[in-house]
Amino acid sequence: MSGITKLSCDCGEVVLTLKADPFITTECHCTSCRTAATALEILPLARPMLSPNGGTQFALYRKDRVSIDKGISVLTAFRLKPESPTRRVVASCCNTPVFLEFQHGHWLSVYSSFWPEGASLAPELRTVVSDREGMADLDNDVPAGKLPTAGFYARLLGAWIAMGFKSPTIALSRPDKAISEMTA
Repeated sequence: MSGITKLSCDCGEVVLTLKADPFITTECHCTSCRTAATALEILPLARPMLSPNGGTQFALYRKDRVSIDKGISVLTAFRLKPESPTRRVVASCCNTPVFLEFQHGHWLSVYSSFWPEGASLAPELRTVVSDREGMADLDNDVPAGKLPTAGFYARLLGAWIAMGFKSPTIALSRPDKAISEMTA
């Protein structure tokens, strides 16, 4: 997959253009990603966000290689708590998960479930598998652990260097919502 990829939400109201390949594809097993995905998956019409093993899959792109071509007015960001440094952005028109953004980050983690069914990219590594206490063991088909995690951070740093240490801001027109407000 190289060149330009256009993705849209289920109803076509939101369109993203991704330039070039992601710098890495991951499956995150942190408690925050699992908690947010469980809450957001219950929204009407939402696509599943968790893989069968409980991880959340992403394709990570430098922010300078992502453009929101259409629908920024319907993007809604959810945070686990108002002060959380991560926001999970959903197309509120059809509740399609779009991306996760770290505050001050230079990349976007585009949800693999944003791709059409069967077209998402396989994860190259798993992160934060230490948060899986009490869950079934993972298959060894995707690397996980300390060395792959070091490689993950090396790729993040490489992408930041390639961007000249810039961290562009993505301003959304709707105020962020706390996931805790969804159940209130």
